[in-house]
Amino acid sequence: MAWLAHIFTRFAVKVSEWTGKPAIFVLALFSIILWGATGPIFGYSDTWQLVINTSTTIVTFLMVFLLQNAQTRDTRAIQAKLNELILTSAAENRFIGIENLDEEDLKHLDRLVGKAAKRSENQHNGNVGESVERDRAIVAKSANKRKKRRVSRTASTHNQAGPAKS
Repeated sequence: MAWLAHIFTRFAVKVSEWTGKPAIFVLALFSIILWGATGPIFGYSDTWQLVINTSTTIVTFLMVFLLQNAQTRDTRAIQAKLNELILTSAAENRFIGIENLDEEDLKHLDRLVGKAAKRSENQHNGNVGESVERDRAIVAKSANKRKKRRVSRTASTHNQAGPAKS
């Protein structure tokens, strides 16, 4: 089964690269113009309209899966590269895996990092005497709150599901 996934991945990469070229866009545009020009020949019939509707629907349906595969793979590769940069730098290791947080937690973390960046910028400008350690403590405290919230949600979900099973 792994060989089938490998073949699909190679196919998806090639199709994604191929369809992203300007020449393919021009070919698609030319096809639409040609279809439109044949309208008077076919009397703008239902069959004439059905040809373009069916062909574009099929192509769109298949392309969604191919492009999603390519995008997912690219995202994973970028995350792996970012994780490696975090691990090999002075950055906080707790940021590894934050792409798995829910939207609320990501927004909260984004606000905290933004505040820490402003404080750091002000500190480098000599305006504020707060330390980077304080910023790290704020981010750490936020991460602990998120973990507690997640554990609390999981525990309450298990508690609600528990009596129903008995």
